[in-house]
Amino acid sequence: MEDMVSLLSDRDAYIDRFAEFIAGAPTSYHAVDASARALEAAGFVERSETEAWPGIDPAASVFVRRDGAIIAWRAGAEVTATSPVRVLGCHTDSPGLMLKPRADFTSHEWAQVGVEVYGGPLLTTWFDRDLALAGRIVSRSGKEHLLCTEALARVPMLAIHLDREVGSNLQVDRQRHTQPVVGMAATREPIFDTLAKAISVEVGGAFSSDEIAGADVRLVDTQPPARLGEDRELFAAPRLDNLSSVFAGLVALIESEVAPGEIAMLAAFDHEELGSSTRSGAAGPFLEDVLRRLREGLGATAEESARAMSASWCLSADAGHSVHPNYPEKHDPNVQPLAGQGPMLKVNANQRYASDAHGEALWSRCCDKAGVRSQVFVSNNGVPCGSTIGPLTATRLGMRTVDAGVPLLSMHSVRELAHVDDLHGLTRVVGAFFSGA
Repeated sequence: MEDMVSLLSDRDAYIDRFAEFIAGAPTSYHAVDASARALEAAGFVERSETEAWPGIDPAASVFVRRDGAIIAWRAGAEVTATSPVRVLGCHTDSPGLMLKPRADFTSHEWAQVGVEVYGGPLLTTWFDRDLALAGRIVSRSGKEHLLCTEALARVPMLAIHLDREVGSNLQVDRQRHTQPVVGMAATREPIFDTLAKAISVEVGGAFSSDEIAGADVRLVDTQPPARLGEDRELFAAPRLDNLSSVFAGLVALIESEVAPGEIAMLAAFDHEELGSSTRSGAAGPFLEDVLRRLREGLGATAEESARAMSASWCLSADAGHSVHPNYPEKHDPNVQPLAGQGPMLKVNANQRYASDAHGEALWSRCCDKAGVRSQVFVSNNGVPCGSTIGPLTATRLGMRTVDAGVPLLSMHSVRELAHVDDLHGLTRVVGAFFSGA
């Protein structure tokens, strides 16, 4: 990530670097760490929430992190106390399986670990995959360690010979059927001993499981991202929802020329797949806290802060659905976005997405400035859509918000599918957004 000069203009270089980013970001904590390292390499300075922030230097590029969330910003020339902020909002987490406390157990001489379902994954796609354990460990001293093991777990599917209907009528019990095997009971060490060994490799010294005081660990697929198709135009990878938006915002923030008198900001939140109601989620106070401290650093009064907020925008970027060739009836019969036709504006009359007419106009200006074609997503009336951080940001801060994202197939699968043109197109549109389109 240290050399990002050409990524806004070079699609293939962007996809190569994105694949590296995904591989190095198996969890939200890793995504934040990878983002922080890229920002530091680009000259951004980290601020700690627990320390006093000096007056804001308009020439400074800054980031602050909170658990699995990160906010970074750059200011254009001639920034004042009333300068508006352009926020690219996204999320770092993806649905999957989380390690439970007291995870080790044995069943019929198989060593297994207990897991809990996180969010709404397509559970059947997690069967028969080579899975690693990744996340963060907090030691008794309070120090945090990131880890990612080699492949060591598998959620086994029942053989068709034992249930002739299992291939066509599988009913997954979220407790009984999702627990992975990690070896044979006679030879398997406790899972926290395995995690301690992984930390020992990371820190370059001995680390005992007795030192582990807390753990936020999940199972992750070990198959690397890959380009597919005769022309290599498709991109298959885990966690495209929503690292596709995180990386797009990261590259655009680092490479774009910020509009004079404005502030460009990347806000990547955690826990969107759970509803965002956490201290590091979009429904929490993180963005509001940062904006308040930023305004105070610029010497803004309450009146000036209100004026700045009323002129600000949030582009909420989250993956959406391409029309599915095998299930076209699940989509609106007339509005059917296709992979490869550009990132999508997301519209919902019930405000599950926050886009409105003004947001549509802003999106059009950004796409035109970037030279990127775009399309629209709206749900079939009989298939209710999900939601994003967009309505949460609009509600909490009163900031004008527009929802957009890259079209995917297999959303919430262990491995999702996108088109390389759409992935690269999104970062170009975000760059135009930051540049004042």
